[in-house]
Amino acid sequence: MRKCQGLVFLISFLGCQITLGADRPPVTKPRQTSGDRVVQPNWKEPLEVTVGTKDADIIGNDHKAIQAAVDYVTRLGGGTVRVRNGTYRLRNAIYLSSNIHLVGEGKDTILIKEPSATTTLLEDSDWYDQEITLKEADHFRVGDGVCLRSKDAKTGVPTVLKRTLVARSGNRFKLDKALRENLWQMNNATCSSLFPILTGEFIENIRIENMVLDGNRNKNDELDGNYAGCIFLQDCSHVVINGVTARNYQGDGISWQICHDVTVENCVSENNKGLGLHPGSGSQRPIIRNNVLRNNDIGIFFCWGVKYGLAEKNTIEGNRVGVSIGHRDTDNVVTENTIQGSKLNGVLFRPERGPSFAGHRNRIENNRFVDNSPENGNVIDIQGGTESIIIRNNQFQETRQGRERHAIKQGADTKNILLENNQIKGLQP
Repeated sequence: MRKCQGLVFLISFLGCQITLGADRPPVTKPRQTSGDRVVQPNWKEPLEVTVGTKDADIIGNDHKAIQAAVDYVTRLGGGTVRVRNGTYRLRNAIYLSSNIHLVGEGKDTILIKEPSATTTLLEDSDWYDQEITLKEADHFRVGDGVCLRSKDAKTGVPTVLKRTLVARSGNRFKLDKALRENLWQMNNATCSSLFPILTGEFIENIRIENMVLDGNRNKNDELDGNYAGCIFLQDCSHVVINGVTARNYQGDGISWQICHDVTVENCVSENNKGLGLHPGSGSQRPIIRNNVLRNNDIGIFFCWGVKYGLAEKNTIEGNRVGVSIGHRDTDNVVTENTIQGSKLNGVLFRPERGPSFAGHRNRIENNRFVDNSPENGNVIDIQGGTESIIIRNNQFQETRQGRERHAIKQGADTKNILLENNQIKGLQP
């Protein structure tokens, strides 16, 4: 069986039904064959387009220049967009596509969100409309990314839509897509120039590397991580985010929702109002490795149904909660991290709605916990009906003065919590 494991995985990955037999011959001389995305030659000079304030294929310092390069490379089937050093000021998100490698030149390639503006709608817009009328339109331009929000006056149910302004007559703006929701004055409908810095939906095979994304937090309103962040991805797969700093966003640093096989490594996510890293609902097999997650609300937030993930060798410091695990987040491993200075918990297992909703079969191993939780608090807090958790080979250290703190608290309804070979210094067990 060992000999066939690779073939079994490939068959499963491709969704094929094939009778197993002998191994196929290896591909020794790949050719570019129409429709074959699995085996391709290693081209010495792939398609690359540069963007910069000077000495580049596309000259500019805003979202339009970067988007033009992405769109050009996308039309030709994919390739690399290289963003030269400089500061790029964005009035809309950069919309990524499949098979795009967006790469900067390091800490001096900075994409910063312009300050936001908010106004109410001057007229109602119905669900079939593709335009809005703004009360105060002076701060808005054609090409801007906007967030349209309202809250039903009777039910309190919110509506949140992301659109782009594509044409204008006075304070009337055409949208890139129809509303498909009602935006009424009676529900306090507003328009805000809020958007993620980098975003993509229903795409695959993306790499984002070596750049700084700055949300300009002090000059922007909040938009939470279910809609935005320095990076926001929805329904994507096979994503690598490497060497990126995501900072100062009025929401999340990096958020991915229903995205599979996402790797985030060697990144910094800091000073974001929301979550440092947000592997979102239904995301399978995330890898979170060698990152610094600092001064966010939560360092790593496993959302709903995040499974088979790995959080390894990260530095998670100064957040309200270091790592949060909850709603059906099962079979994840949190290992070899340094978690320190968490204001509430180093690791929190959320209570959820009962045992069938809790995050079971997770492992917390070989981590170092330093100075987490307030007085009388708990470094690891296991709440609700959480079951089958392994907490093993961790080091707990408390150097601060004050009333005692506890290393691990098990709630009354938890079951099968294995504590093994943990070293505790300066705390109660």
